[in-house]
Amino acid sequence: MKQLRHRAIRDVVVARPIRTQQELAAALRERGFRTTQATMSRDVAELGLVKAPRDGTQAYALPTRLVEAETSGEDRLRALLAQLPVEIREAGLLLVVKTLPGSAHAIAAALDRARWPEVAGSIAGDDTVFVACPDRPALQRALARLRDAAR
Repeated sequence: MKQLRHRAIRDVVVARPIRTQQELAAALRERGFRTTQATMSRDVAELGLVKAPRDGTQAYALPTRLVEAETSGEDRLRALLAQLPVEIREAGLLLVVKTLPGSAHAIAAALDRARWPEVAGSIAGDDTVFVACPDRPALQRALARLRDAAR
């Protein structure tokens, strides 16, 4: 739950100016997360959020290290697929990526950050990622890209 909450915090902070922890908590409630003030304070510290000028006010911003991590999804995906054993199969309009236990979430997160147009979304379990594609041509392109990255 903490990882999901942290991802939601990063998304909210990038999407709109958030000036206070109370505003952040309200934005998270809109996304289905209920948090205490202590949890908000811990999350802000753990993520290393900083205050920076935005739209004429001081608002939370991601630290440079997180901005770089967020923008390097393609590189992260390639590194993971090159390092981990993966098996990729088709199942209708889904690609099924099997990997080592505990590795699926990292692959799905990197794939989501890469924002491939061929991918509608992904769901990760412990050792399996389901990659949804909008149509057959997109599935074939995504399959080729994944296999190329896994070499």
